[in-house]
Amino acid sequence: MSPTATIATASLAAELKAFQDKFMASIPKEVGELLLAKTEELAKSGVVESAIKVGDKAPDFVLPDVEGNPVSLAELRAKGPVVLTFYRGSWCPYCNITVHNLQQYMSKFQAKGATLVAISPELPDYVVKKTQEESLTFPVLSDVGMTVGMKFGLKFVLPLELQKAYAEFGLDVPSHNGDKTFQLPLPATYVIDKDGLVTYAFVNADYTKRAEPEEVLKAIP
Repeated sequence: MSPTATIATASLAAELKAFQDKFMASIPKEVGELLLAKTEELAKSGVVESAIKVGDKAPDFVLPDVEGNPVSLAELRAKGPVVLTFYRGSWCPYCNITVHNLQQYMSKFQAKGATLVAISPELPDYVVKKTQEESLTFPVLSDVGMTVGMKFGLKFVLPLELQKAYAEFGLDVPSHNGDKTFQLPLPATYVIDKDGLVTYAFVNADYTKRAEPEEVLKAIP
């Protein structure tokens, strides 16, 4: 099985599934069916297949961290392998669970000489808040406008039906992203070597599925 096809099966997957089961049981059946249907539509759209994959050269970028300092992929690669993860935003509970799990693996990633960095399309204020709430010790970068997400082929627009459903859940995506485009990244995690080549890629149209940190750890060269 290729690295891209690896499916999370350990602790993170179990935690995500437990949350998903509880959440789906708490909402009207028709809303749950809508969420599942739109996820399936996204999977069939071809966006996953067009994303950066194993063997591709990772696009270089420069994005601000929580203190406004520019962080470049080229500089990160110069230090060693990079574990790069994209998440939808701090309003997404699946993202929060994932980020928390990645934090637990920080020392293990560092022991292999790798740098962990996350990218969110949220405005800096929300990124700062999430970093503080989770006591994150790795850089979280703000990709307002989804410029970098687009370079990696991860950008999609949340369907109108889901825009309305999210609003009913109290999820204000436009406020978090600073625009009304409803552009979001597919959940994705990459391992990028010092030469900029992608050696591991997990990209999924289903936002409830994320790369298992243990699998990411094994993929670090």
